[in-house]
Amino acid sequence: MRTEYPDFRLGSVLATSFTGTLSERCGDPIERIPTPQRFIDWLAEYGLNVETCTTDQYNRARELREAIHAAATAAANGEPLPAHAVLSINKFSAAGKAAAFLTREGRRQWKLGSASRVDDALGVIAADAISILAGERDGKLALCASPSCQAAFFDTSQSRSRRWCDMGTCGNKEKKARFIANRRKKTRAGE
Repeated sequence: MRTEYPDFRLGSVLATSFTGTLSERCGDPIERIPTPQRFIDWLAEYGLNVETCTTDQYNRARELREAIHAAATAAANGEPLPAHAVLSINKFSAAGKAAAFLTREGRRQWKLGSASRVDDALGVIAADAISILAGERDGKLALCASPSCQAAFFDTSQSRSRRWCDMGTCGNKEKKARFIANRRKKTRAGE
């Protein structure tokens, strides 16, 4: 049994970070939450602590992830949101019973209905997706420029011209490939 999993790609935007738990979608896909326990671990990174996750709940989480990805991809391409994705996101948002609380540091913290309420956590993720897809937050949805990735991400840079979902992975990979190609070109030109 495998005990090591790929690292999480943690971002500042919950919904698009959730879609990033399946990366390299257009190449050799990397599942970053391959088990219910790994999903619990990912939720904990965002302060959405649950004690247990059944296989059924895990499968529903993956359903939500794919619905958010489909809707975010359509929005980034300026296309209408797929009806099945909208229905799914709305279903998960309505099922959650989490409450937002303000911390003394001025941050929002979620309180789930009970310690093992995966549905509450999924509702929080769906609500985050709705706020992005509805244009309620300052930023824009974009797709990673890496041909093997194409992940949806929420660009909050000042110019709204970010090209990579994650500079540490996709951006560096693409820059390295360009560097090597330029080096080979110069080597051939010098022969």
